[in-house]
Amino acid sequence: MQNCILAAFLLLPWLSPYTAGPTPNVWPWLLSALCSVFLWLFRRRLDPGLVTLAWVLAAVVSALIGLVQYFGLAPALSPWINQPQAGEAYANLRQRNQFATLTSIGLAALIGWLALREKLAEQQQMQGWLMPWWAYGFALLLALGNAASSSRTGLLQWGLIALLCAWWFLPRRRHLLVFAVQAVLAYGLAVLLLPWLLALATGMQSGGLFGRLVDSTGCSSRKILWSNVLTLIADKPWLGWGWGQLDYAHFITLYAGPRFCEILDNAHNLPLQLAVELGIPAAVVICGVLGWLTWRARPWRETNPLRQMAWAVLAVIGLHSLLEYPLWYGPFQMTAVLAAWLLFASREAKPGLNQAFSSKFKQNSLFSHYLRALIAIIMIVTLAAVAVSYYRVSQIYLPPDKRSAAYREGTLAKVQGSWMFREQARFAYLSITPLTPDNAAALHAMAIELLHYSPEPRVIEKVIESAVMLGRNDEALYYLLRYRAAFPKEHARWVRQNAAPLASGTQGWPQAVLMLEPAFLPFPGPGARRAV
Repeated sequence: MQNCILAAFLLLPWLSPYTAGPTPNVWPWLLSALCSVFLWLFRRRLDPGLVTLAWVLAAVVSALIGLVQYFGLAPALSPWINQPQAGEAYANLRQRNQFATLTSIGLAALIGWLALREKLAEQQQMQGWLMPWWAYGFALLLALGNAASSSRTGLLQWGLIALLCAWWFLPRRRHLLVFAVQAVLAYGLAVLLLPWLLALATGMQSGGLFGRLVDSTGCSSRKILWSNVLTLIADKPWLGWGWGQLDYAHFITLYAGPRFCEILDNAHNLPLQLAVELGIPAAVVICGVLGWLTWRARPWRETNPLRQMAWAVLAVIGLHSLLEYPLWYGPFQMTAVLAAWLLFASREAKPGLNQAFSSKFKQNSLFSHYLRALIAIIMIVTLAAVAVSYYRVSQIYLPPDKRSAAYREGTLAKVQGSWMFREQARFAYLSITPLTPDNAAALHAMAIELLHYSPEPRVIEKVIESAVMLGRNDEALYYLLRYRAAFPKEHARWVRQNAAPLASGTQGWPQAVLMLEPAFLPFPGPGARRAV
């Protein structure tokens, strides 16, 4: 029973389908944090083998969910699994690359468990190299799940796992390398067959992984994204733009070349993310420390199967972190910490100060139990307070009939006092409050601040319109040019909406915004050709 409870804490962050706006990552993160608290509290009862099997099980169950989603059967299991359209698969992780990374973690854990099983058999002088039949079944499901994700990151990760197996297992445990290669071959076959099976079963065409490999994705490509981030780093190389300010920096900057055409809240590369928000020196120090720790640990010389598996899991997450940002999500944070714990827990004990301190602490075991319980209670209460605050703020984003009874009337007034998730509450207030001469100054100040939270069209439009109402035409033009560069389609829609009243001769401040547009200027107006 004890192991079942611990396994549930390990599995829930991966398998829970629940999330809710305005910040969808909050509920999954809170669940991961809560499970982590309980795992920390009972860490002395946490067996490395249980962690390994939990990773395998989470990946296999998610692969099954992914296949259900891929073939359009997800509605039958609503609300227990997420609901993508047929031809897409991401299990309950809501993103294909995260799902692919989970299948890669599952494959690494499966191979690690087989290596541990073989080592135990050798110690007992038994034959342990024969693979259990279910291992092939699990590997096949993981291959199918990764293929269904159509993730290019998953392709690279499975290749990396095969290379790590070749490095670690030759020549003594070559059968584990053969197993890994068989899994990769099954993955390759699944990549070829799944789109054909999808068309056969549903009549729907899907390019699958090959379609994504040849898709340049236009202005959303990594090449353009990283070139923009490098420009931002060059603008503020020493201290960066500030933590969480990449989306604002991207909006406010006019690039000489192509522009990444989405809101850019992450550099999709961990070293670049650190450099653009904290500065190059901080990024060099952080990456240098991680590199030095890795060099000292020498994973390429590792012979312990448990530590090899932990390094493989960290390598998979590390590779993903060079292409996206998995460490911004609770399940991956939890997994990275567990992998580091496996490295620490499996190293050979060395006599010294730490051992002496540990034995001294154990003598006062009653005090240590109370201290751990107190810390756990504080963390749980803190997480509960965060959850309640987020729940309150999220009510304003729901239709009135979907809100809790206590928040169906006067919702905005009730949530405005929240000190946590304050920006989400202010964003809602700005979105639904009409702009008038009386509130123009207050809304303008709020909109300027909210550009640092989420520089999206509805905020930018409030900035420009309130600036015009306050007579700040130069400021309005400054943001207008950036709006047009960052969101050309939304800007064109906004212009069309306001152009109709202007054409009919109606006067007013929204039309004054358009008078700053070159297309509406009968002659070069003030600031129209000014450098900004």
